Amino acid sequence: MAAENALKSREVSAMIKQGFISDQTLSFSPSRSISKLYSPTSSPSKTLSSPPPPPQLAGSTQSLTRPSQSQTLYEMMSDEQHRDSKLADRKVHEKVHKLLQNAPFRNPNWGGLVSGDVRLTVVAKDGFRVTMDVHKSVLAAKSRFFADKLRKDRGVSHCVEISDCDDVEVYVETVVLMYCEDLKRRFMGEEVSRVLGLLKVSAAIMYDEGIGSCLEYLKAVPWSEEEEGKVISQLNELQLHDDLASEVLLRVSSEPSTSARADEIFMRLLTGVLQAKDDRARREMKTLISRLLREDAASGSNNRLDVSKETLYHLCHRCLSSLVLCLSEATGMDDSRRDRGVLMAEIAREADNMQWIVDILVDKKMGDEFVKLWADQKELAALHSKIPTMYRHEISRITAQLCIAIGSRQLLVPKETRFSLLSTWLEALYEDFGWMRRASFRSIDKKLVEEGISQTILTLPLQQQQGILLNWFDRFLNKGDDCPNIQKAFEVWWRRAFIKHVSEQENTQLQITVCDYPS
Repeated sequence: MAAENALKSREVSAMIKQGFISDQTLSFSPSRSISKLYSPTSSPSKTLSSPPPPPQLAGSTQSLTRPSQSQTLYEMMSDEQHRDSKLADRKVHEKVHKLLQNAPFRNPNWGGLVSGDVRLTVVAKDGFRVTMDVHKSVLAAKSRFFADKLRKDRGVSHCVEISDCDDVEVYVETVVLMYCEDLKRRFMGEEVSRVLGLLKVSAAIMYDEGIGSCLEYLKAVPWSEEEEGKVISQLNELQLHDDLASEVLLRVSSEPSTSARADEIFMRLLTGVLQAKDDRARREMKTLISRLLREDAASGSNNRLDVSKETLYHLCHRCLSSLVLCLSEATGMDDSRRDRGVLMAEIAREADNMQWIVDILVDKKMGDEFVKLWADQKELAALHSKIPTMYRHEISRITAQLCIAIGSRQLLVPKETRFSLLSTWLEALYEDFGWMRRASFRSIDKKLVEEGISQTILTLPLQQQQGILLNWFDRFLNKGDDCPNIQKAFEVWWRRAFIKHVSEQENTQLQITVCDYPS
C-alpha cells in the first residue's frame, strides 16, 4: 500500500512539473476575468445599425499576458485559444463596422431616396447580428429573392432577418454591392477567396448582377493552385446554369473534341522531346513530363487523360529503328565519311531516348511487351558488339533498366522471355559495365543494377541459372570491378544446387470414423 501511494505521489509530482495540474500548496488561485468584446447580442436593442467605435479589449493587459502562477499548462493553452478566438471576432466586428460606415444606404441623400424602409438583420451562427436600414426598391430590383419576399404590402415597412449565416461580413458586403454602380472597379485587387464568398451569397439571394460580376472577375484574374481548387469546388457546388460559369471552367476543362485528340497531343509532346536539338532543354522537359505523368497516375482519377500504350510503343519502334540505322552506319564508317564523333553522339542520344520511354512504360505497368521486343533485337546486339564501348554503353543501360524492373517485381514476363533477354544482352552488359559505372555525366547505381541482374537470373530454372552463373564466375575472376558483382546470386544458386533439402513425408492415411448418436 505504501509503495502504491508513493507511486501515485510521484505521478502527481510529475504532472505538477509538466504543468497539467496546479500545486495548491504553492500558491492560491485568484479569480481571473477578461472583459467581453462588444457583442450586439448582449441585449435585444444592441445591433451594428449605429456602429459604435471599434471594440477594444477591456481589462488589465497584465491579465492577458501574465497568467497566474497557479495556472496549469492546460489552462494556459485554453486561455490562449480563447484569446485568439476573441481577437478573430474583434477583427470581424471591425470590418463590418467599416463596411457600414461607408455604406451608401447610410447616406440620407443617396439616390434621392428617403431613409430605408426595410430593416434587414443578418445573424451569424454564433449569435453576432448586424441590422441595416435599407431600401425595398433597391433590394427588389437587384435580388429575385428579396423581390419575392417584399412583393406584398406596398408602402409598409418590413423587417427581414437572415439567420445562421456562415460569414456576416460577406452578407453585409453583398448588400452594399447592390448600391454600387461599378462592380468591376469595386472588385479590382480583391482576393479570389473573397469573391467566391460574395458569389456564394449572391447566388443564395439570386442577385444576378453580383453573380455575373463575380464570374467576370474570376474569368479575368490568374489563380494560384490552391485558388483553382476552390474555384472548381465552389462552381460545382453552386451548379450555376450560366454561360459565364462555363467560360470560367474552360480554363481547367476541355471540350470533348479536344479530349478526343489527347493522344495526338501526347504524341506531339513526346516526339518533340525526343527530337529536341538543345540537350539541356531536352533533359529538363523529360524530367517535367515524367513527373507530370507520375502525378497524374498517383491521383487515381478515373476521368484523367493518359498517354496510350500504342503511342509509347510507336515511339519505341522509332527509337529502335534509329539505333539500328546509326549502328549500321557506324560499323561501316571509314575516314572519308561524316565525323564519327557526331554519329556516336546520336547513338547515345537515341539510347537515352529509349531509356526514357522504357521508364514511362514501367511506371505505367505497360513494359512487359517491351522486354520481349528488346530480347528479340538480335541484329542490334550483333551491331552493338562491333562499336567501341565508350560509344555504346548507353545501350546497355536499357538492359540494366529491365533487369532492375524484373528484380523489383515491376515487370512480369514468362521465363522464356527472361532467359531470352539475358541470352541476347547479358554479355553486352558485362562488357559495358565498367564504362557505365565510370560515366562522368550519368553514373549508375552499381548495387541496384547488380541486385536487378541477380534477381532476374534467380527467377530462371536451376539449369539455366547454373549456365549463366558459371559463365559469370569465369568472367568476374578476369575482370574484377569491371564486371557486375553478383556473388549473392551465386550463393543462392550454390545452396539450391548442392545443399539437399530432404523432407520426410509420413505415409499417413486419413481415417474416417462414423459414429452413430442416439436420436
